[in-house]
Amino acid sequence: MDKPTRSARLPDLSERPFHLTLDRSFPLGPDILYRAWTQGLESWFAAPGSACVRAEVDAPFYFETEYRPKSHAGVRRHPHYGRFLQLVPDRLVQMTWVTGSGGTDGAETVLTVEFVPHGDTTGIRLTHAGFASEAARDAHEHAWPTVLEHLEQQLVPAQGA
Repeated sequence: MDKPTRSARLPDLSERPFHLTLDRSFPLGPDILYRAWTQGLESWFAAPGSACVRAEVDAPFYFETEYRPKSHAGVRRHPHYGRFLQLVPDRLVQMTWVTGSGGTDGAETVLTVEFVPHGDTTGIRLTHAGFASEAARDAHEHAWPTVLEHLEQQLVPAQGA
C-alpha cells in the first residue's frame, strides 16, 4: 500500500474504547470512492452549501447533514467537525470525526475508510473508533450501513449517465 506523504498526530483514544468495523463492496472504482470522501461530500452526504472541506492532512473540515425525524415537524441539522489524519489517494481516508448529541456526543473519534479494489468492484472497510459509550457506538453501527447504501445510490446512477 502506498504510504502517505504526511500524517497527522492521532488523538488519544485510550479512554474511549468503543469501536466498530463495517465491510461493504461497491460497483465503483477506488478513485471514485476516494473523491466522494475527500472532495464530493455534498454529492452524497453533506447538505448542499454546508461543506467546508480541503482534503489535506491536518486540514480541518466542517459540514452539516440534514434529516427529518419522525418525531419532529421540521428539518434538523447535524454538524460534523474534524480534520484529516491520513490521505492515500484511492486507498485510504482517515479523519477525526466529532458530532454532538445523538452522534459522537462531542467525543473526537477516528474514522478510517480503506478502499480495496477487487476487479470491477471496490471493497470499503470502514472503522470508526473512539466512542465514549456503547450507546454512541451502537447508534453509529446502526447508521453507517444506511449512509453507505446512500453513497452507492448517489454514485452508481451518476456513473451510468
